[in-house]
Amino acid sequence: MRPGVAALIACMLVIVAAFPPRAVAQTQTGAVQIVEEVELDRQTRDVAAQLRCVVCQGLSIQDSPSSLAQEMRAVVREQLAAGKSPDEVKQFFVDKYGEWVLLQPRASGFNLLVYALPVLMLIGGAVFVGVTARRLVSPARHAQQSPGDHTP
Repeated sequence: MRPGVAALIACMLVIVAAFPPRAVAQTQTGAVQIVEEVELDRQTRDVAAQLRCVVCQGLSIQDSPSSLAQEMRAVVREQLAAGKSPDEVKQFFVDKYGEWVLLQPRASGFNLLVYALPVLMLIGGAVFVGVTARRLVSPARHAQQSPGDHTP
């Protein structure tokens, strides 16, 4: 047997002796738990960024430093860890505080005004500018024609 192969086999035996299969399985389980924790943290941040802090009102509970926002983030995390979907967690807060707690209101019913009003204002402004510009141009055309040049 070559010395390099013998050394490799010796190293493998030392590794197997140092890390029995149970330790390897525990390491894999620990890695899975870490991945699950990271995913739970990401989901918590995503949901918390969509909910309004009831104290600060202009900030999400993700960005708010208030103690109530911290408690709300903890509730979000607990519910996500219990297996609830992000929509179910948001609905929990809507049931408790009303739809106002959502930073982005749902596009239905009266809330459609939030989405439609800017578009309607833009169209109305364009019509106003067009009508005003036409009125300003019309007197200038009549002034350019001579008084005797009336054509029916």
